[in-house]
Amino acid sequence: MKENKTTKIVAFVFLLIMAIIWIFPILWGVFTSFKSEEEIVAAGVSFLPIHWTINNYTELLFNNASSPVIKWFINSLIIAVSHTVLVLIVVALASYGYTRLEFKGRDFLFGILLASMMFPGVVNLIPLYSIMDQLGWVNNLLAVIVPGAAGVFNIFLVRQFVLGIPKTFDESARIDGANEFQIFYLIILPLIKPVLTVVALFSFTGAWNDFLWPSIVLNDIEKLPITPGLQLLQGQYLTYPGIGTAGALIALIPTFLLYLFAQKYFMQSMSLSSGVKG
Repeated sequence: MKENKTTKIVAFVFLLIMAIIWIFPILWGVFTSFKSEEEIVAAGVSFLPIHWTINNYTELLFNNASSPVIKWFINSLIIAVSHTVLVLIVVALASYGYTRLEFKGRDFLFGILLASMMFPGVVNLIPLYSIMDQLGWVNNLLAVIVPGAAGVFNIFLVRQFVLGIPKTFDESARIDGANEFQIFYLIILPLIKPVLTVVALFSFTGAWNDFLWPSIVLNDIEKLPITPGLQLLQGQYLTYPGIGTAGALIALIPTFLLYLFAQKYFMQSMSLSSGVKG
């Protein structure tokens, strides 16, 4: 009993230290964004602002024609939300097909799909850019939204979840006259919501934080999402750390709020059998 209590204390202290290490730079950035540039330079190492100001945010959002942060933010929302919805549709249907539909070569095809995970994503950049060029999607948001919709890992994750759902559910529905789409929509889809929550969270944050591919396929500054836009912002405000920090915090807001409000569903979905009742 005493040993168990000691283990819990050690685990708590370790997690507390890790939480402090993680949150301290964020708090530092938050407070720095409310300092004037003069205070940042003159005050040296100071945590809290001496004089609070929102000038960094007003300068960044409303007095900066060369770096349209608001436009970048809207572009990122469009890309991340559209990509996430597309991923959920493709992954849910593909997972159902690989587990419930019987067709020749199904397992072989899925094996090839898994084998493609051995190749690093950077290998696909040149052929993917060529495909986007042939489709006329270069410098178009579709070039950032559509690729990656059929992510192999996401399909594998949801497929494993669907495999844990008893097929007796399907058989009972067929006896009642349900077709394949009704079985998928009315039975399978409600049961896989927990794992789809994980896929949605990872897809949204992945699309929001993506830097390399949007920087390659989008060359119009007005169409950039906020992550590659911050690189331009850093170069423009290299000597103004307060404004740069404000831009980084603005980019952090959506993913922070997403995990804050979805953490209950995220923790629930960590158990890959939580949606299946015996």
